[in-house]
Amino acid sequence: MSTNEMNELVALRAENAKLKANKGSSIKVSAKGGVSVYGLGRWPVTLYLTQWEKLLDQVDAIRAFLEANRSLLKVKEQQSEAA
Repeated sequence: MSTNEMNELVALRAENAKLKANKGSSIKVSAKGGVSVYGLGRWPVTLYLTQWEKLLDQVDAIRAFLEANRSLLKVKEQQSEAA
């Protein structure tokens, strides 16, 4: 393994450790001007301003839909500390 590859591996491990330590979610503006929400899953959820506004305008309808379909929906368990 070359020195460059080893440095990249060390950097990736440090980034992974930092992500695992951040238990909550965070919100950032992406490089392309979108809004990214981190911490919901493996990848961030990124939408542009108008998309977030449309989604937030539908909060009550989304909540009603989730409640009406609760018996059909699965709940993803949180990963354990050892994972």
